Amino acid sequence: MDTGLIIGLVIAIAAIVGLAIGTGMKKKAGSGKIGFGVAAGLIMGTLVGGTSTVGTAQLAFNYGMTAWWFTLGGGLGCLVLALIYVKPLRRQNSPTLVGMVRDEYGSGVGMAATVLNSVGTFINILSQLVAASSVVLVIWPKLGDVWTIIISAVFMVLYVVFGGTKGAGIVGILKTVLLYLTMVICGIIVLKFCGGVSGFTSTVNGLVIQSKDGAVIDRNLWSLFGRGFWTDFGSCLSLILGVLTTQTYAQAILNARSDRDARIGALISTILIPIIGVFGILVGLYMRSVVDPATAAASSSILAKTALTSFIIDYSGIPSVLGGIMLGALFIASVGTGAGLALGIATVVNRDLLNKGKAGNAKKFDSVNKILIVIVLAVAGVLTCVLPNDTIQDYAFLSMALRGCTVFAPLCFLIWAKDKVSSKFAMISVVAGSIVALIYGVLKLNGTITFPLAAVFPGIVVGLVVMFIGLAVGKDKHKLA
Repeated sequence: MDTGLIIGLVIAIAAIVGLAIGTGMKKKAGSGKIGFGVAAGLIMGTLVGGTSTVGTAQLAFNYGMTAWWFTLGGGLGCLVLALIYVKPLRRQNSPTLVGMVRDEYGSGVGMAATVLNSVGTFINILSQLVAASSVVLVIWPKLGDVWTIIISAVFMVLYVVFGGTKGAGIVGILKTVLLYLTMVICGIIVLKFCGGVSGFTSTVNGLVIQSKDGAVIDRNLWSLFGRGFWTDFGSCLSLILGVLTTQTYAQAILNARSDRDARIGALISTILIPIIGVFGILVGLYMRSVVDPATAAASSSILAKTALTSFIIDYSGIPSVLGGIMLGALFIASVGTGAGLALGIATVVNRDLLNKGKAGNAKKFDSVNKILIVIVLAVAGVLTCVLPNDTIQDYAFLSMALRGCTVFAPLCFLIWAKDKVSSKFAMISVVAGSIVALIYGVLKLNGTITFPLAAVFPGIVVGLVVMFIGLAVGKDKHKLA
């Protein structure tokens, strides 16, 4: 084991976790309103993590440019947020998206949206576990997938239990800066090794992709639709809808000082988020070029998952301490995101389901929250080990699709057709749209469904059709309690 690598890894993890705990202990005064810079940082701090970096390199290793859809779709989602949704969202008298749904359609619909949104959020924890485990796997390869996932889940528990998520603002900025520096450095090194952009292009054009039986696969690594148009366009749509219906991104818009600050913050994210994906693609494709085609075909899952982390350690020539810091940034980004997601789910279950929205004993609430966090991460760890598909972005796309199919249709109608749809149709839309997307998506991940259509399409179609039927029928006089 390289001592310098471990030192760098410890430095990065200690710095980020220490800052999280330290800033979490400080109470901040003020109105809570933020400028466009902090708004952009809040959006990017959540979207740019293990999926945008480790996950992008993983998918690029196998499919090339199609790996760009997570960050490109995220950027497009921010663009739609900036150009269309800033004013309508800020006009609503609620600090949360689910609150807007609840105010329009009743508490029953709001509760259903909350629970199903939490399921979508839970799926994203799986992608963060796979991303974090890829860092552990490249340092201790003999541990295998199961133990690396267990270790990653344990770190998530420790991170959130000891207050790591409390300092999310400043930590998010530090994490994002470290991730961008890491990916930019890696991308520059790849171009240097290949002899510039033209050399990289020639390298990719010369790649040979083989199946496990040795047959050559004709695959256009430059295509954005390398996995099929409907699959990859669905990935893009999932990200757009996910951005528009996830509270974290809406929070940046709603808490901005003005419409202008909100719009500029979203536009900054539109420009910067897709850029980091480009560097991940550079690394993924370069790693494909240095691996024997037969070896890549036989071990494509492990090699792809560790494409970025293996590059940093074994191929980049980066000093071991710096490499350790870069790995630490990747690890803690995934761990911190997963921990935050688990905390959010635990809080929703504790507050809205167990306590039914009533305030109770603070210490008891905190204790129950910690128990729920452990349960959530334990279940996520088991599922990550059991589910056969460990492609990081597949989980992330399904997570975004489910969140979009849950909230998008009722949210659009409460903005542009307010007081015109009955709450019972909103309830059917929320439940049916998300359930269709979830079942279809899980069966597709499991290989049971091979039809080239992303889960977001049937889910969003069902949700919108139900709402349009509700619009035609007209609104009743009561809301679902």
